[in-house]
Amino acid sequence: MALKPTIYKFRVSLTDLNRDYFDNFQLTVAQHPSETLTRLAARLIAFCHSAEPDLQFTKGLSSIEEPDIWTRNLTDEIEHWIEVGEPESERIKKASRVSKNLSIYSFNTKSEAWWKQQGLAISRYANSVYQLDNDGVEAFAGLMTRTMDVSVMLTGADFYIEAGGESVQVSMSTLFDSTDT
Repeated sequence: MALKPTIYKFRVSLTDLNRDYFDNFQLTVAQHPSETLTRLAARLIAFCHSAEPDLQFTKGLSSIEEPDIWTRNLTDEIEHWIEVGEPESERIKKASRVSKNLSIYSFNTKSEAWWKQQGLAISRYANSVYQLDNDGVEAFAGLMTRTMDVSVMLTGADFYIEAGGESVQVSMSTLFDSTDT
């Protein structure tokens, strides 16, 4: 018998001071049986950073043909493909063929080694690559419950996250941004 995903329900209040974007989201997110809580936390942070009304979580690890998060237009074309983790350059190359905008959010202790090894190839296809502070992501994962209210404020390169009466800070650095080249 196959293991079933664990369902999380988040009520997110987002304040993105970088873009003057303010919104509230009711999110139902499935955690794949092989997915860590830290990766789920990184997906939620990536969602908040790229938030817009049509942004959606996908089947994620359950479907190798889909990113973790995406935006699709009215004709069902992929407008924004968002990967969380350290994908291989071949996956990013394939994704660049079907999406106008491609972002990657790396978050774990292998991030720097992955970027040194894959960065040149990935920068040919991705529009932006970010590295989330792994310690901060793990601290946020430690606050997660199956149903929770989350307040996220993004200012500069820092996320200030409040959940369950606790707060954490997650810093983000930009490894690559195609608008800077």
